[in-house]
Amino acid sequence: MPKSVVTNSIDTTIDPAIYALYDEYCHSSMDRREFLAKASALTVGGLAMAQALLPRYAQAQTISFTDERIKPQYVQYPSAGGSSGQMRGYLVQPSQAGPHPAVLVIHENRGLNPYIEDVARRLGAAGFLALAPDGLAPVGGYPGNDEEGTKLQSSLDPQKLLCDMFNSAVFLKNHARSNGRLGAVGFCWGGGVVNYLAAEMGADLRAGAPYYGAGVDAAKVPQIKAELVIHFAANDPRINTMWPAYETALKTQGTRHTAYQYSATQHGFHNNSTPRYNAEAAELSWTRTLELFRKTLSQ
Repeated sequence: MPKSVVTNSIDTTIDPAIYALYDEYCHSSMDRREFLAKASALTVGGLAMAQALLPRYAQAQTISFTDERIKPQYVQYPSAGGSSGQMRGYLVQPSQAGPHPAVLVIHENRGLNPYIEDVARRLGAAGFLALAPDGLAPVGGYPGNDEEGTKLQSSLDPQKLLCDMFNSAVFLKNHARSNGRLGAVGFCWGGGVVNYLAAEMGADLRAGAPYYGAGVDAAKVPQIKAELVIHFAANDPRINTMWPAYETALKTQGTRHTAYQYSATQHGFHNNSTPRYNAEAAELSWTRTLELFRKTLSQ
């Protein structure tokens, strides 16, 4: 079991069945019309509950792109073996000259949306050189809404997409403003990619903070040299059923890791653009993530 459980409140105005349906909508071929129709049929008020779960990114920004502590910009870089040979990402530099500890920010299964860009700005404001790659860059980039983003991402070759994330990590580690010490944080699909990179990069990745993401096969765990701080939601059976096997492999290999499960939370609790957001769990998990990066990347 994860190391600790945090007691939090949860939005009881949304039926658990609607949360489960939303998770299915986010991770399947279900379109918005079908999602809303099924929600309407599930329970009284289901349509309104479902509509409330759709992201509202404009209201969720915490760090402005004009914040004086950071210098954000979009950058392009080569990605041999990836979806197109080129990649685009959102690079956020602290305003100080640096070099800085570097953190890759990996999006969910829908491309580089405004929430992930805001996470990159949060890291920049905290003193890290942050890069949030857009896995959809080879097919035109994040399309402006999550539903189309999910469809685009599912159309890509999964291995080429992973290669684009790997190449993004290498680009960031070797950036002129980087101190050469690399960490990674990711959410949902991106959480799984953090685990993947930890295995594929070995000692080149010093720290990883996967949020509700899939683990790697036990056979690859011996390759992990990074210290991991792993975050789980309480109500997330699709992801949580994968944890025991991954935990056993990590313990067997003596991999440095700590896992936390946050009670009364849903998959996506860190994303502050929907009612799945849980402020207490998001803030505590983020504090733990920053502590990991400061400990492992700054020295």
